[in-house]
Amino acid sequence: MKFFSFCKSFEKQYKKLNQKSKNKFKERLNLLLEDEFNPILNNHSLNGKYEGYRSININGDMRAIYKVNADNIIFTTIDNHNNLYK
Repeated sequence: MKFFSFCKSFEKQYKKLNQKSKNKFKERLNLLLEDEFNPILNNHSLNGKYEGYRSININGDMRAIYKVNADNIIFTTIDNHNNLYK
């Protein structure tokens, strides 16, 4: 069983999201915990400044970035694709 936590930076970004995006994130989080490679998530490893991290799709343009340590998923960032990969 995997556990999850959130970095302070993630929490700040999450608070700024509208309710629809917050609900979508919760849906995707549950899906990630059930099956981390469900095709809906488009779960993939990242390179460059996010080397060692993974990304999942939340909705159209929004992504959540996380790192896995043992049995813990640590969410670090949630934002639009363009803002994340400048």
